[in-house]
Amino acid sequence: MPKNLVIVESPAKAKTIEGYLGKDYSVASSYGHVRDLPKDDMAIDVENGFKPTYEIPKDKKEIIAQLKKQAMASDLIYLASDDDREGEAISWHLKEALGLDNDRIRRIVFREITKNAILNAIKSPRGINLDLVNAQQARRVLDRLVGFELSPILWKKIKTGLSAGRVQSVAVRLVVEREREIERFGTESFYKISAVFTTGDGGTFKAEGPARFSTEKEAEEYLRKCAGAVFSVSSIEKKPAKKSPSPPFTTSTLQQEASRKLGFSVSQTMSIAQKLYEAGKISYMRTDSVSLSQEAIAGAEAEILRSYGSDYAHRRNFTSKSKNAQEAHEAIRPTDFSVNKLDHGGNEQRLYELIWKRSIASQMAEARLERTIVGISVSTGAENLSATGEVIVFDGFLKVYSESSDDEEGNGEGRALLPSLSVGQVLQLREMIARQSFSRPAARYTEASLVKKLEEMGIGRPSTYAPTITTIQKRGYVVKESREGKERTYRELALKAGQLEKKDRTEVVGSEKNKLFPTNMAMIVNDFLVGQFPNVIDYSFTAKVEEELDEIASGKVQWTKMIDNFYHNFKMTVATSKSVARSELGLVRELGMDPASGKKVYVKLGKFGPVAQIGENNDEEKPRFSSLKNDQLLEKITLEEALELFRLPRKLGPFEGLEIEANIGKFGPYLRLGNKFYSLPKDEDPMEVTYDRAVEIIAMRRQEEAAKVILTFPENPEIQVLNGRFGPYLRAGKSNIKIPKGVKPEELSLEECLKLAAEAANAPKKAPFRKGRVKK
Repeated sequence: MPKNLVIVESPAKAKTIEGYLGKDYSVASSYGHVRDLPKDDMAIDVENGFKPTYEIPKDKKEIIAQLKKQAMASDLIYLASDDDREGEAISWHLKEALGLDNDRIRRIVFREITKNAILNAIKSPRGINLDLVNAQQARRVLDRLVGFELSPILWKKIKTGLSAGRVQSVAVRLVVEREREIERFGTESFYKISAVFTTGDGGTFKAEGPARFSTEKEAEEYLRKCAGAVFSVSSIEKKPAKKSPSPPFTTSTLQQEASRKLGFSVSQTMSIAQKLYEAGKISYMRTDSVSLSQEAIAGAEAEILRSYGSDYAHRRNFTSKSKNAQEAHEAIRPTDFSVNKLDHGGNEQRLYELIWKRSIASQMAEARLERTIVGISVSTGAENLSATGEVIVFDGFLKVYSESSDDEEGNGEGRALLPSLSVGQVLQLREMIARQSFSRPAARYTEASLVKKLEEMGIGRPSTYAPTITTIQKRGYVVKESREGKERTYRELALKAGQLEKKDRTEVVGSEKNKLFPTNMAMIVNDFLVGQFPNVIDYSFTAKVEEELDEIASGKVQWTKMIDNFYHNFKMTVATSKSVARSELGLVRELGMDPASGKKVYVKLGKFGPVAQIGENNDEEKPRFSSLKNDQLLEKITLEEALELFRLPRKLGPFEGLEIEANIGKFGPYLRLGNKFYSLPKDEDPMEVTYDRAVEIIAMRRQEEAAKVILTFPENPEIQVLNGRFGPYLRAGKSNIKIPKGVKPEELSLEECLKLAAEAANAPKKAPFRKGRVKK
């Protein structure tokens, strides 16, 4: 056996590192955390300094047994978990679970998986940093206390199975408050003037009018003043300008830019970045630092000189603006700047290229621009117009990379190249438009913009952003959806050839792509928590907790004292909240009377989601119920909208001796034919779908279902060979089983299928990646 054992978190990382170390080292994986608080118990001894009780989960016991054998046969054990609080805690838990003595362990850390980084880490080991461990313990204990105390109250007052969390509930609150801000927003209309001018030599450019006009009358007056006027260039101002590159990526900025440029979700970005890190392609991907090491800066400079020349190189040292920057090591960067493309394509290549470009650009020269502002006078005395143009004199870092923006209106308008102009030059007006526009509320959050907001508020840290965003969706508080917009009419006044025309035009507004919407459950739970536990989900309190965790990590605060300061006030609030009546929680809302039956109409949170109800529960005739649509909120729905729901289920007509019905259920709109259900496409409204279209959809769904089936066995209906998203597989009851390579699925017999099912059932379970944390 080798004399030294190196324990890392993931097998992928182990495989990479093993190639860098000699025969005296073996590398094993812990598969993430090896101990945690038990799931079904608070496991915190409140009376004795909040002492946590940890256990080794069942799926980790075999791993621990194997690691113990390897540790006993080794002289030194190198604990090489990640270089952050969570990684430090994993090393400490490994030491405890394996029963290792301090004199036999060495803690090593590295921020990239390269040969130099690994060998340097081996040369400079240290002990386990208990301050970092305690900061992680404090977060875990605090979150367990909050969750275990709050969740039962939510179960009793609102619905069984709900959960609350210190950071997740704050994230939900942001989404809820943004939704209500949008709902309260009072849209105002205004008119903007734009004009297209031509020059004598055929040049064309666009100009903007003066400030916005509040009314159509004001806009019309301006256009009438311009009718028959002479337009001339009154001024030309040229200004040199510079544009500097953004710093290299942190966890948050990578998530934001990957969302904007590549359309990745936050968790998808972290999963891909994890693979790139473990393959030795990028530095560690959980960081809030924007700095680069001198070695990295030199590597970037060498690549810039080789590919673009000395004019493009400009060394920079970036520093973090965040006062709470945690584990400030390096920004996310390539480990080798000379590699700008990976051997394989796909999403890993796309994300790597984004990281490479951003890192390289950060060490490149500023872009030099020339901005031109042209004033255009109107002979009849109307206010001047202006045109703005921009010329790139030297592209600098823009040759490689340009950062995108969350501003959906940022379309670069007004920055076009202007034709050659001179002061006093007379211009020809092709057309002048006064277009009615409308003010817009703040945009709903995307996953990435919610991360940005949390970071700005000091809530969460690089390791918590992705799990938080994933959790609030899994728990049913927030849904990520794309929703169609609605048609709106706007007014347009056009001045052409001295004639004024007025037209009403239409546009589609309010369409949303991959935005976060709160559910009815989120609204109710949020209001309860804000009302009863204002401190727990207060923005400043949550940010303060993060600061205190940072202080624990730096050894300035004792972790049990921090928990004690929080817990006793919290416990008193929990006791008080138990007296709140369910009737105060907004679970039921009366909308008015049903004109057809004369009975009251309610909307409420039912067992399977939000429903509308006609009639009382204690009436002789049972009340009628109808599910709300996915985009309908209890607090916003009107009586008319609720009554409209009772048009469902709609009977569309007979087909194959049965009636087709259109309806909305727990999982969205669907068609029903007898005891068979067929989902409607997202853009199909069950209120409007026609009989012919319904028949077409049923046929389409049947065809899709038939295409999935490769083999069935009448003598054992539970055994099926099916076509799935990732190829053929075997379904045995509720289990899905991979078909071995080389086996033709269409040639399988029932006996062979049963044998594969039995082998799969008896196979040892593979250890999963770490629970509660993005894969490492």
